Amino acid sequence: MKNLQQDVDELFKLPLNEFTDARNALARRLKQSGRANDANVVKTLAKPSVSAWTVNQLYWHHRDAFEELLAAGQRFRKAQRGGKVADMRGALDARREALSQLADIASSLLNNPTPDMIRRVSTTLEAMSALASLSDGPTPGRLSQDVDPPGFESLASFVPAARPATPARAARQVEETRQVRIAAAKVSLQAARKALADARARVQSLESAQKKAHAEAKDAEKRRREAEERFKKASAAADDASKRSQSMTAEAQDVTQAVEDAKRAVENASKELESLFSEPVK
Repeated sequence: MKNLQQDVDELFKLPLNEFTDARNALARRLKQSGRANDANVVKTLAKPSVSAWTVNQLYWHHRDAFEELLAAGQRFRKAQRGGKVADMRGALDARREALSQLADIASSLLNNPTPDMIRRVSTTLEAMSALASLSDGPTPGRLSQDVDPPGFESLASFVPAARPATPARAARQVEETRQVRIAAAKVSLQAARKALADARARVQSLESAQKKAHAEAKDAEKRRREAEERFKKASAAADDASKRSQSMTAEAQDVTQAVEDAKRAVENASKELESLFSEPVK
């Protein structure tokens, strides 16, 4: 069983595009070794979504930062049980910093992810910080789907019942809950602002790249037109040279014919002259 758990862990550590083949191969090996039940368990393992796979990789390969997030969630629950708003705020601040750090790492893992993808990763991380220590909570490193964090009302249900509250204590609890909600809203707002800033930065980067590509296209078009103009001039020059060559060839043929005619004329004249000299004098 220990080896099976290790094998399953190794599956969730793999690159996402290798998961399905590796899972099926593991199931076949287990079945061939007579462990049909384990093989059936492995077959039920679903391929993670991209966001869930990213959270898994943060757990397996950036454990320190991940543990800081879980620790911040534990501090928040402890502060909630103690009813200390200042401690809850401090825990929320620590969780916000851990979420921001992990979101940055996730961005580098995914290579320019969309704002929605980072939001999904951050939401699942927030859920892990709230639920990981529960007996029925999600298993870190083995997520297949995104996980939604519970609301503060749900978290309050995990706290043991306290003694009946007096009106003053009830009012104080209402105010404390309001303060916690405000702190949580600030966390969400900061995450949203960060996602918006990242999106605007990517838009500016794309606009800059688009302008550069447009300028390069215009320059390439200019060079193409210049090349076509040079080609036309070269073609015209070649045609002219070809015509001159043809004219000179024809002229050379005429000259050659004239030389041949002259040679024959010389030969004929020579023969006639010899004939005149060879005639007897009367």
